[in-house]
This record gives sequence, structure tokens and C-alpha cells, in this order.
Amino acid sequence: MKKLLIVLGVLIALALVGAIAVGGSYNGLVNRSQAVDAQWAQVQNVYQRRADLVPNLVATVAGAANFEKSTLTEVTEARASVGRVQVGSGTPNAGQLADFDRAQGQLSSALSRLLVVSENYPSLKATANFQDLQSQLEGTENRISVERERFNVVAQDYNSAIRRFPAVFIAGIFNFKEKAYFTATPGAEKPPQVQFDFSKKEPAKP
Repeated sequence: MKKLLIVLGVLIALALVGAIAVGGSYNGLVNRSQAVDAQWAQVQNVYQRRADLVPNLVATVAGAANFEKSTLTEVTEARASVGRVQVGSGTPNAGQLADFDRAQGQLSSALSRLLVVSENYPSLKATANFQDLQSQLEGTENRISVERERFNVVAQDYNSAIRRFPAVFIAGIFNFKEKAYFTATPGAEKPPQVQFDFSKKEPAKP
């Protein structure tokens, strides 16, 4: 009887150790998953900040004489496309993230073109409102780059965790799935850089 109690005690101890290990692995995966979700919210915040700047920027630029209407239309349509991308709650899957990134990239290109075109309008560049919007846009682009990089870091940490032993078994049982990354594109890590030539004259008024 004494030996039986000892064996039973050992088995209970082993079961407790196993339960603690499983609980620790599970909690660790939950914390990492929530960290990815929180960082994704930060990414959305900075992109939304940029989208919120677009209407004022377009309105300011539209006041310049003979400004290219096609450029303004491109920016407006790109912003609308961003608003139509739905990623649902939580972090997006690979397809949703690709759609989101594609739409945001189109808006980045449209804004970059707008700033390039504005090079031909020194009086527009000289207005305090335009200068303030440009400064805010540049700051937001830098923030976007930082938050995207942080998202990839926490997503990589989570993805590595669900492949490690013994968490790999916990991940399979509790359906912890791999998180998608932002895919780097040439120059994507840098905000648009525009050199303005103030020697150029604005188009003559009709």
C-alpha cells in the first residue's frame, strides 16, 4: 500500500508539472497573440491618421490655380479605395493584409505624385496651411514605417513561438494560427522624399 501511494503521488506530481507547463505555454501564446493584435491596431491608427489628412490636403491644393485635376482625382480615389478594404476584427489573414497593403500603397503613390506636382507651385508651397499639412504627412509616413516594422517583429515572435516544443502541440489543439507579415517592397521602408525647385514658375493664369 505504501508503494502504491508513493507511485500515485509521483504520478500526481508529474500531472501537476505537466499541467503547469501546458498552462504556461498556452498563456504565453495568448499574450503573444494579443501583442500582435495590439500592434495591428497601432498600424491601423497611423494609416487612419494619414487618411484623415488627405481631405484637407486636397482642399488646400485644389485652391491653387490650374492645379492638375487628375492628380487630385487620383488621390481622392485612392483614399476611397483604402476605405473600402475590410479586414474584419483582429489581425488580418495573408489575403486581407495583401489587399490592405496594396490599397495603402496606391494612396502612398498618389500622395507622392501630388507632392511632386506641387513643386511647380511655389506660392502654394509658401502657404502656412500647406507647409503644416506636408509636415504632418511626412511625420505620419515615418510613423507608418515604424509601426509596420514593429508589427512584423511581434508577428515573427508569435509565429516562432507556435512552432517551438511543447507549444507546437498547444497551438494545434487550441487553433493558434500563423500571423501574416507585411511584405517589404523596394523603398517602402522610407517615406516619400520630394525635392522642391522654387525657381520654377507657376503655370500662367488663363
